[in-house]
Amino acid sequence: MRNSFDHKLIQLNNDLIRMGGMIEEAIASAITALRENDAELARKVVKNDRFVDDEEKNIESQCLSIILREQPVARDLRKVSAALKMVTDMERIADNAADIAEISIIADVSALMHILNEIKTMSEKVITMVSHAVDSFVNTDMQLANDTIKADDEVDELFISIRNKIVQLIKDEACSGDVAVDALMIVKYLERIADHAVNICEWVEFFETGEYKNTQII
Repeated sequence: MRNSFDHKLIQLNNDLIRMGGMIEEAIASAITALRENDAELARKVVKNDRFVDDEEKNIESQCLSIILREQPVARDLRKVSAALKMVTDMERIADNAADIAEISIIADVSALMHILNEIKTMSEKVITMVSHAVDSFVNTDMQLANDTIKADDEVDELFISIRNKIVQLIKDEACSGDVAVDALMIVKYLERIADHAVNICEWVEFFETGEYKNTQII
C-alpha cells in the first residue's frame, strides 16, 4: 500500500518538475521575444500557455485522487496539499509570461534598449527564483526556500530602479507614454512572478513545518 503511495508521490514530483521547466522556458522566451522583436516566438509563448494549463489540471487531478484514494495524514497530507496550492502559483507565472509576450507583439521598445538589458537581468533572477522554488519543494530543501524568499528583495530593487528610469524617460520626453507604460507593465509582471515564487516557497515551509505565514495549520 505504501509503495503505491510513494510511487504516486514520485509521479507528482516529476510532473511538478516538468511544469516548472515549462514556466521557466516561457519566461525566458518571452523576454527573448521582447529583446529581439521576435513576434513569432512571442506568439509561441502565448500559444503554449494552454499546455501549462493542461499540466495544472493534470497535477490538480493527481492531488485530489491521492487525497481521496489514499487518505494521507500529517506530513503526507501536507505535501499533497502544498502541491495542490503551488500549481496555482505556477500557472499564474505562465500567465504572466504570456502577458509579457503579448506586450512584445504590439510594443515598440527600441527606445528602451538600455532598460531592456536591465529587464533581462531581472528576468534571469526571476527564472532562478522560480527554478529554486520548485526544487526546494521537490527536494524538501528549506534552506533553498529561505534563500529564494530573500532573493525577492533583489528583484524588488531592480523593479524600483527600472521604474524610476522609465519615469525619468517620460520626464525627459525620451519615449512615448505608450512605450513607457508597456515597459512598466513588463517589469511589473516580472515582479509578480517573483512574488509567486515566494508563495511556492511558503508552501514548502507549510509542507515541512505545518505552518503557513506564521500560522499553524496542520
